[in-house]
Amino acid sequence: MGRRTAGLKRAEYNKRVQAWSLYDWANSAFAVVVLAAVLPTYFVDVAGTSLASPATAAAYWAIIIAISLALVAVLAPLVGTMSDVMRGKKYFLAFFTLVGVAATGSLFLVSTGDWQLAGALFIVGRLGFGLANVFYDSLLPHVAVEEDQDRVSARGYAFGYLGGGILLVIAVALILTLPDEDNLGVRAAFVAVAAWWALFSIPLLRGLPEPPAAAAKLAAGTSVMGTSLRRLRTTFANIRTYRELSKFLFAFLLYDNGIGTVIALAVVYGAELGFGTLELIGALVLVQFVGIPFTLMFGAVTDRESRRRGHILTLLLVNIIAIPALGITAAYTLERDSVGRPDPAFATVGPFVGEGEYDSTVNSFTRTGDWRVIGQDDLPAGARSDYLAAGTVGSRLDIPFNGQRITFNHSEGADHGTWEVLMDGAPLIEDGEPVVIDAYRPTIRFEVPEEFEAAAEGTHTLSLVTTAVPNPESIGSVIAIGQIEVLPPVRTSDLGLILGLLGAVVTASLVAAAIFGRRLEYLADRLDSKRTILLTLAVYTGIAVWGYFLDTVIEFWFLAWAVAIVQGGSQALSRSLYSNLAPASQSGEFFGFFTAVARFGAIIGPLLFAGAVAVFGNSRPAVASLAGLFVLGGILLSRVDVDAGRNTAAYHDLTALSYPRHVEGGLANYGRPESLPEASQGFTERIRALDGAEVTGAGDNDEL
Repeated sequence: MGRRTAGLKRAEYNKRVQAWSLYDWANSAFAVVVLAAVLPTYFVDVAGTSLASPATAAAYWAIIIAISLALVAVLAPLVGTMSDVMRGKKYFLAFFTLVGVAATGSLFLVSTGDWQLAGALFIVGRLGFGLANVFYDSLLPHVAVEEDQDRVSARGYAFGYLGGGILLVIAVALILTLPDEDNLGVRAAFVAVAAWWALFSIPLLRGLPEPPAAAAKLAAGTSVMGTSLRRLRTTFANIRTYRELSKFLFAFLLYDNGIGTVIALAVVYGAELGFGTLELIGALVLVQFVGIPFTLMFGAVTDRESRRRGHILTLLLVNIIAIPALGITAAYTLERDSVGRPDPAFATVGPFVGEGEYDSTVNSFTRTGDWRVIGQDDLPAGARSDYLAAGTVGSRLDIPFNGQRITFNHSEGADHGTWEVLMDGAPLIEDGEPVVIDAYRPTIRFEVPEEFEAAAEGTHTLSLVTTAVPNPESIGSVIAIGQIEVLPPVRTSDLGLILGLLGAVVTASLVAAAIFGRRLEYLADRLDSKRTILLTLAVYTGIAVWGYFLDTVIEFWFLAWAVAIVQGGSQALSRSLYSNLAPASQSGEFFGFFTAVARFGAIIGPLLFAGAVAVFGNSRPAVASLAGLFVLGGILLSRVDVDAGRNTAAYHDLTALSYPRHVEGGLANYGRPESLPEASQGFTERIRALDGAEVTGAGDNDEL
């Protein structure tokens, strides 16, 4: 029979799907590079250097993110409704894409200390990104027929993974190859993101006609804004009409925030457990690229036109079962140095302090020179501990410790000097040069971190000595040290072994799919969007519980693989299922609600995480608490009657006055029945009231 194409020729249908998917490829560059990888660090380390401390800069960055999320959440339903009233989804998509592109490119202008400019441009860019996504998502029911929306939505997410990953590689190449002067590489990366986003948005804006909508003929004296606000009020007043859609939104609010928290805080959690940069960055890259095929598989496993559903389901199930089973087994049966099990903590040995945090005033730390203790209450904002300070050349602080890596915080200022760093009495060498700390800075700043590593584990003495050759711009030789921390042992692991075991799981899943794929066809036939999302939530629940016990490098890699399996699929199928439950005639308005719920709810997961940390003192219970979001979200989702919700949306589209046919075939082109079940008394009238007498639309012969 073949896949329906909404009355279009196959080539034209595929062209529109391709153009729509490419927009995810385009704007994911912003999500990966600006939101996640580059700008947060650039803001703290460069743009925020005029603030009192890195911690203050990080706090400001969190506030800026919250402001941008709130603005998107508040504006999304309004602008989405306006796009329906005006029949202008593509116009709004183009406008907000342009806003996002311009703001992202303008980040090139952000230099040292420009935190206000960076924050303002980020908020504008995030508005462009978030609001453009409202209209991109709302085009899904107009691009793909209903039974094809899972596949097309997953295709979009997969394109986004690939596009964002490629641009991340380009950004890293720019940062590493362009001169460090004025942070040219980072600033050029922002321009690359803007160009990428703009270039690959063109196919969607040119290749897709404006879809029909429940547009409004404005009466004299009325405005688009006023009409949109009235329509929003009417929708809220009749929200019980959309009972199933409302239940889905509540479920999505919970589990999507669990997913978002996993994405946002995975690196923070890994760093707290002591995993190295290789593991943290490698896990991000793994999720980015391994997520591509798994996202496509989740889109295909619900596709009843696919002849490989049983094979795909087998492959997914083997990965879902084998990854935790093999990862946990290997973590506690293979050699410690192969899987990254932690060594025992460094203990204090005489005057050599062991693993842990210490004030710089500890008696075993030897001071030479005019040192004095300055209490935190006597220091400017930004200091988070007492400081030990000296102001003469030759002042020296010796810090004996038992371990290998040690960090400390210090201050910078106009009267600060240059310090030589010694390890066991000899100059510490990094990259072939003696390490020297230049603490000069035009404005005062506290909690500036430094980390140093000895050649091997054991007892060492780190020494800081003010030199007679300060920065020429400095007006003094001050040295001021805050809190000191001896870090845990460095974890060692065999990356080749870990990747080999992951490859073995892939091989086993392919073999199992070839052998058992046909036998699982019956089970695949029972999977629809809702059941498949519930499967991903069960996996996420397991991920949260596993994360609580996680304590080896191999488990961190395997856990990242588990996240890659379900991350894209859960989000893609949620988008397509919501598209089934929302009226296509008002997709702008309803995807505005979808975006608002996602953005407003983005604070739930982090707040739950922070609350658990505050109560229990570490992140392990906080990670486990995320399982509650997945379980509650899954319970609510299981109670959504998808068929009833789909019929509600179909009734709305059928009764919206003058709502045009997609092409010949009417509602059937959305996969919705031409003959709908008989509605309860007054049901059709309630739906019609949502639109009002002013509703009209394009003619039946107008473009899609």
